[in-house]
Amino acid sequence: MPVLPPRSGRLKIYIGMSPGVGKTYRMLQEARRMLERGVFVTIGYAETHGRADTEAQLAGLPAVPRREVYYRGRRLEDMDLQAILMLRPEWVIVDELAHTNIPGSRHEKRWQDVMELLEAGIHVITAVNIQHIDSIHDEIRQITGVDVQERVPDRMLQLADEVVNIDLTVEELLNRLKEGKIYDPGKVETALRNFFQPEQILQLRELALKAVASQVERKIETELPRHAHSAAERLLACIAAGAGNSARVLRKTARLASYYNAPWYAIYVQTPPEHPDRIPLAAQRSLINHLRLATELGAGIIRTEADSAAEAILETVQAQRITLVCAGAPRPHPAWMFWRRAPLIRQLMKPLAALNVDLLICS
Repeated sequence: MPVLPPRSGRLKIYIGMSPGVGKTYRMLQEARRMLERGVFVTIGYAETHGRADTEAQLAGLPAVPRREVYYRGRRLEDMDLQAILMLRPEWVIVDELAHTNIPGSRHEKRWQDVMELLEAGIHVITAVNIQHIDSIHDEIRQITGVDVQERVPDRMLQLADEVVNIDLTVEELLNRLKEGKIYDPGKVETALRNFFQPEQILQLRELALKAVASQVERKIETELPRHAHSAAERLLACIAAGAGNSARVLRKTARLASYYNAPWYAIYVQTPPEHPDRIPLAAQRSLINHLRLATELGAGIIRTEADSAAEAILETVQAQRITLVCAGAPRPHPAWMFWRRAPLIRQLMKPLAALNVDLLICS
């Protein structure tokens, strides 16, 4: 499992189940309290979305001016990373962690800006909604029907010194929406018909609570000596070139690794039929994307060549002391065709059972 980059800054993340729960408001409140105590704190970026109570909290706080960029004939504003680094505050507020920066910026994503600030020794307070956490992308899509494009790798939560869930009941959140405290009154009915449905919000709330609970468990595991040896799991995700469900396998394994606070790996075995000269270009691109996703989710990458994918996986299981293997099932099909279309899983089941290693099949 890759070691997180060295850093001397502290990281605090406010997380919420949806827009409008009050993450930015709470960050600005905290900045005011710091300022009253004489702490050198500044606003690197805060997005009020025109909410009056949030704008009132922002008023009077020291802030780094946003940089202006003209892109395709439009004037855009973004956080000025270089200006913050030159100012070197003790603490900086950086809103919307999942934000995609303007093309041509030093980093593609704002979470990468935050990493540079931490590496420079600057403490960061930031905020993100649960739907932007990468490993639960598939669940978010099932719950909301939205394919969220701006995502934050789970390792940011793992890196955080503190994760705070801004929690509201479904009723409280819907009341805020209806009172015009989240969106303009003209957008309320549309929001109620789409994202802000009670069943969806309840499921998102559960995911947010689980994320914070997992972070607390990780802190206990790593900081209390009596739990030093309690996490014995080691996970392995199996991916293939062009496999449509490899991304699902990777995200599922990442979530389990996060839950167990365990190291995990992603393995790709290049068998003769998957030699680059024999597979389509689209499959090669798919493989590259899957390996990139595995890296972003925090996996150690294992690439090897072998005549038998099953034998190579079993060798890796023993070498890395793996306790759980995650593999993808074939596309939807009649149950009676499963074993014919899943030869790798069939070849792994008995040997893994003999090694007392669990096998999780992701459909």
